[in-house]
Amino acid sequence: MMKKIAILGSTGSIGTQTLDVVRQNGDIQVTALAAGNNIELLEKQIREFNPSLVAVWKEEKATELKNKVRDLEVRIVSGMDGLIDVATEKEAEILVTAIVGMIGIRPTIEAIKAKKNIALANKETLVTAGHIIMPLAKEYGCAILPVDSEHSAIFQSLQGGQRKALHKILLTASGGPFRGRKLEELKDIKVEDALKHPNWAMGRKITIDSSTMVNKGLEVIEAKWLFDVEVDDVQVVVQPQSIIHSMVEYEDGAVIAQLGTPDMKLPIQYALYYPERRFLPGDRLDFSTLTQITFEKPDMETFYGLKLAYEAGRKGGSLPTVLNAANEKAVALFLDRKIKYLEIPKIIQLCMENHKNIPDPTLEEILNAEQETYEFIKNRW
Repeated sequence: MMKKIAILGSTGSIGTQTLDVVRQNGDIQVTALAAGNNIELLEKQIREFNPSLVAVWKEEKATELKNKVRDLEVRIVSGMDGLIDVATEKEAEILVTAIVGMIGIRPTIEAIKAKKNIALANKETLVTAGHIIMPLAKEYGCAILPVDSEHSAIFQSLQGGQRKALHKILLTASGGPFRGRKLEELKDIKVEDALKHPNWAMGRKITIDSSTMVNKGLEVIEAKWLFDVEVDDVQVVVQPQSIIHSMVEYEDGAVIAQLGTPDMKLPIQYALYYPERRFLPGDRLDFSTLTQITFEKPDMETFYGLKLAYEAGRKGGSLPTVLNAANEKAVALFLDRKIKYLEIPKIIQLCMENHKNIPDPTLEEILNAEQETYEFIKNRW
């Protein structure tokens, strides 16, 4: 039986690894793809996977792609309407949301209304609009299947457990490349230093987020929505080897963990085939050579972006949107070498302090809060 999927963000890190999983299994049909700028790779994907529909964000890039694939029967669309077309493509059962940024929210909402299950790799969707997405998924009977390695680990650790007996979530973090350093030692961090993650190969933005630990903060808020817990029921544990991907603790004190090598293909494949488990080629944990797994408390004074995320998660409303948008813009400025590394959390803090929180924001209010945050930063940096 062929499983049919559509992918938003097919040329990025998660998108390309999703297509690796498709290649390895042979019983998944890709019906639609969407990507941003990498037209060369997108053309190769179209020729290999034969989707009937492809979306490109910019119209001129869509026109360029049309010319390249005019020998094929594929419809090329663009803009937000194009993303929504891919998200709601009638054949697909699962939408993989591997697109980066708040641009993923609207297509995800439309996919849920079209009764698609969501393999979720887009953090911003739940961080900013979890209060809209989760009730909507429940209303339409759609599964939200986490693709993030940590959230997949939590999801896997909850299988077979009594959901109502869950006491807390233990969200693991590698600590990033600057684990153990103090603020003073981070003053002169260069882009190249921050892009060297010790364990995972990821996109540029998420690698920077991992180094500041803002990424972990976004995951805390995401976990709140995915698993219906309070933010303070999610405890971050630094586990530098990235072997334990996350854990759950039950009322009786039992802790169930998911372990594995740092390979994103495992959570991707698990989401696509859930509840079935399949063989996945690749390295295995070798307990004869694995001498130790160590744990530390996160340093929330040095990496205070994580503390800000807890604050935004507790207060809720439109504040997580401000946290997310401020971080997105600050990271972009840092990658363009326009600000220093330590200005990233400073910008987030200033934006949060400047914002008048909206308790239960509509999608329009969420998108407005994002734009206002961008404007606030643009006028000061």
